[in-house]
Amino acid sequence: MRNSERSKETTLKEICSQAVRKHLAALGTEAVLGLPVPLIKDLLSHLTICQLDKLQPALNQRGISTYSGWIGVLRDMSDPNHTIDLRTEEEAKREVMRTLFPLVFYGFSNQYIRRNIANLNTPSFLQAAAKYVQHFLLIPSSPRPLEALIAEQWPLLSLLEKHISSIGVTQSFNLSQRKTQIVLYVLHRLLDHGRARKLVVNVQCPIVLAWLLHGRGSQYVDLMLKNLIHSRKGGGISQVASGSADGAGLSPGLQTAASDDPDDEGTPSKRPKLDSVSPELEESGKASFTVDPQFLCRALTPCHGAGGDGAGSCPWGQIDCLEIRQCGSDALRVLNFALPTFFCLRSLTLHSTSTFRDSDVLDLAQALKKLSDSSRSSLTSLSISVLPNAKLMEVLLDAIPALMSVHVEIQTVMWGPPLQNHPRVAESDVAADLPLEKLTVKIAELQTDLRFMTSVLRRCPHLISLHVAGLRLPTGSSQGQLLRTLSESNPCLRTLHLDDMKLSDCLPEIQNLLKDCKLEEVQFNDCRLLEKCSDKEESLQRLVAALKTVPSLHTLSLAQNRLAKNVCVLADLFSGSSPSSVKWLNISSNFIQPAELLRFTNRLRTHHPPHQLTLDLRRNPGDRDPDTWTAALKSLRPFCVLLVERWKSTDMLLDHVSNM
Repeated sequence: MRNSERSKETTLKEICSQAVRKHLAALGTEAVLGLPVPLIKDLLSHLTICQLDKLQPALNQRGISTYSGWIGVLRDMSDPNHTIDLRTEEEAKREVMRTLFPLVFYGFSNQYIRRNIANLNTPSFLQAAAKYVQHFLLIPSSPRPLEALIAEQWPLLSLLEKHISSIGVTQSFNLSQRKTQIVLYVLHRLLDHGRARKLVVNVQCPIVLAWLLHGRGSQYVDLMLKNLIHSRKGGGISQVASGSADGAGLSPGLQTAASDDPDDEGTPSKRPKLDSVSPELEESGKASFTVDPQFLCRALTPCHGAGGDGAGSCPWGQIDCLEIRQCGSDALRVLNFALPTFFCLRSLTLHSTSTFRDSDVLDLAQALKKLSDSSRSSLTSLSISVLPNAKLMEVLLDAIPALMSVHVEIQTVMWGPPLQNHPRVAESDVAADLPLEKLTVKIAELQTDLRFMTSVLRRCPHLISLHVAGLRLPTGSSQGQLLRTLSESNPCLRTLHLDDMKLSDCLPEIQNLLKDCKLEEVQFNDCRLLEKCSDKEESLQRLVAALKTVPSLHTLSLAQNRLAKNVCVLADLFSGSSPSSVKWLNISSNFIQPAELLRFTNRLRTHHPPHQLTLDLRRNPGDRDPDTWTAALKSLRPFCVLLVERWKSTDMLLDHVSNM
């Protein structure tokens, strides 16, 4: 076929596909299902998101996946250099919906949305996307979309209640302003009537935090919030709560709008109307409105009270996962009062933009100790950053020893008074074993005393996952003791991530650790593995030989280790009668040049992996010789899933300098 004919055929196919997209509602699903499979697959990239969602079940029944359609949307939305690592149809679809829902809901825009606004800015898209969105971002500064949720978008709110499991509060709001009622109402519906159990708070207002925690797991009642609730229970709200159907006597901000429908039989189709109130009245405190979610719900819910228990009180949800960002002393004070009776809390994450003060951490430890002593605590996961010194990590572990997962970030304070010798919270339990299974420690210190780390590891015989980053020792010291402790004290270890640590003199300890272990994931990123080796190739061969003896190993990351020309040795992972079971190999940021990748490829083809291998090659200078790089990738694709991206060698120079 001549090129002109091929071009004409392609153009005609695209015209037909665009016509199907435009008139699909009239054509019907059956018309598409009746097409030959190759044509259906070509059509997928032309369909709208709602059309893909609608056709997917029927196409799946025919054995046709819509994966290419969803991936096409993601590529259209993403930067050309972005690597999309999603394997299944559902993963790709969920990512599309998760990304677009908040942008469309709040009216934000990007190039993709502007090109497809007619198909996205619709109730049908929002309702389709809501089924796949688990995290709802609450933005009080964009009130109109939230107001729509108690009016024309009421079905969307009902859908969100069923699917949202996590809520993020990104901005503070003033509880003394009437316009805040919509925000509080939406939160109440999702937290108390819905299934949301995780709360992410990114505000620095303690009274807002107190409202969010009020009645949702802790028995503590903030005095300031209690006074605010009682002072705002005006007559208007009370009349709504007592069953006023016509809104007579309501405060100006909570009057219901009469229906224009002549067939309207009463309350069920009415929608509450929030009128404005003068700033002077609001500031004077004479405006009659409430911040009590129980009263708000009866006032603002269509079919007053129908969303709850009829004429009874609304349910109270429970928060079992709490994350506080920008966590300062004021927020900690509110939390510390609530913690001793916060029995339903399973996971707590605290992040401060600056280093916590010693006194703040000690107060938190005391509150956690009270919770632990109650014997009713459900808290098993704690994440906190940034601690001012490593000793406080053990203080927290002693305070609540039942923790299963701990994540801490430590940064030594270089100013202020000298560090205190912190008393242990539970001296009698100092030597007791901990049930800890997952531990992450990220350190930003010039030097760290390794003993604090080995002491914790010896107390954690059930540890399954360990991630340590940035552990720097005094000159002349070695990380070998850390690896020896792991070999001796942590036989259950499945995942080991060591980042930004000097391991160039620890090859014997690494080999010993890998012997008879149960590791499934190993990550030595930016660990200068070959830095001081006189024979780098021979040292890497010894490491490969040790890794091959671990039958459970499926994920291996050696990123940022300056492997360069020695990368060929890694192909030996799959040589011999007992090839490695590794299915994911990360060799990104290793200054691997095209000729070196081609040699690795040829060697890997000789020692063919026994299964499909995912190979991460990002941040390597493939542009030094694009033809050779492309040839190597082409040879790898039959048996590898490749993670690659466009990269400039000028950027690689910066990466090289950072790893020198």
